[in-house]
Amino acid sequence: MAAAQGGDREAYEMLLRDCVPFIESLARRQGVPPDRVDDVVQETLLTVHRARATYDPRRPFDAWLRVIVERRAIDTLRQIHRRGGREVHAPLAYESHADQTVDPAAGIEHRERARWIATTLAELPRRQREAVRHLMLEERSLGDAAALTGRSKGSLKVSLHRALGALRLKVDRGD
Repeated sequence: MAAAQGGDREAYEMLLRDCVPFIESLARRQGVPPDRVDDVVQETLLTVHRARATYDPRRPFDAWLRVIVERRAIDTLRQIHRRGGREVHAPLAYESHADQTVDPAAGIEHRERARWIATTLAELPRRQREAVRHLMLEERSLGDAAALTGRSKGSLKVSLHRALGALRLKVDRGD
């Protein structure tokens, strides 16, 4: 570590590589589950990198590293405990759980409303129905609708305005 602090890149890389088995062993002894040991290794190596300037070469490196590993292991165990208290991994329970927000009557109501709209649109004159279909339902631009129908933009605007007025009147009357 002293050589790494002095700027020896190869020594630093070798140090980090050689620390991995020591970190894994300590993490397991701390009670970290096998699937989370790699997390402790990564967090420890990041901490070593960030705190490398604080290492005192007159003291044993193993003791310094041991403290970092123990703290990262404790952090991981706390994280596991917090998540375990809030989260439950039960995919079958999730899939078989009924959604309380779903209203079965809403589907029927939606179909009835769609049927009423289709019937009401079918009662409109052809040019008004054409304007509603292209401009509102298919959301085409005025230019595209004019090109498709062979009508002027002004004619489409008038037809749409009249169609919306007729539809509004039917809604207000409750037809």
